[in-house]
Amino acid sequence: MDKISQALQQIQHLNELAAKDCWINRIHPISKLLVTLFYCILVVSFDKYHFVSLLVMAIYPLIMYEIARISILKTLYRLKILLFFIALFGIFNPFFDEKPLIIIRDFVITGGMVSMLTLLIKGIFSLLASYLLIATTSIEGICYALKKLYCPKILVTQILLLYRYIPLFLLEFKHTLEAYSLKTIQEHGIRFRTWGSLVGLILLRSLDRANEVYQSMCIRGYRGEFYAFSTQKITGRDIAYLLIWAIVLLILRFVSVSEIIGGFLI
Repeated sequence: MDKISQALQQIQHLNELAAKDCWINRIHPISKLLVTLFYCILVVSFDKYHFVSLLVMAIYPLIMYEIARISILKTLYRLKILLFFIALFGIFNPFFDEKPLIIIRDFVITGGMVSMLTLLIKGIFSLLASYLLIATTSIEGICYALKKLYCPKILVTQILLLYRYIPLFLLEFKHTLEAYSLKTIQEHGIRFRTWGSLVGLILLRSLDRANEVYQSMCIRGYRGEFYAFSTQKITGRDIAYLLIWAIVLLILRFVSVSEIIGGFLI
């Protein structure tokens, strides 16, 4: 399977996960969005040297991924490109921060090493929380929650259109490459001198397809804004979900859970 087909399959997989009849999927989008934002803010707020204290924040993704029946390992594999860029940002920390923190015999753990690991863990936790939100909530639900939280309307529209247009663009890209490969069967790959014309052709095809979609939207009453609505009402279960996780996350952030557990074990 080529990379474009894999990307389309991943998008379809996310849509199928969001459409599952699971307990977490039935939680109101506003509650899930607020918990996700609150979790990411608390994770990022940890000091760059508090690596051990940061690890207790893994409780949220571990519990929620188990409830949603989503594999954390497969999720990390799907997010490997984003994790690579996060690791790239912190890879130079050991060269700029050489302050020794821990000395184990002849091995010295510097502040740069700890801050690099802390940055990587922060990125992993934030990506896992964001992926969980997308995998358990439809894009319409997320945009509805953003609109109710007074997010700029133009930003909500851009997010919704971008999510919907990505599969269309990938399909146009795939069809163009298939047409090119059928006309040049004896060649392996795309010739360098045809890159420019091929990209231009894909752009023109995408613009034509986008214009057709836009005209269809205007016929159906689109006037520059999506009127997102939801028949799902906020219930006591949704409020309880929000409050319980808010309290638990605050405890994990501001109470030294690792020291308490260590005190019981000693």
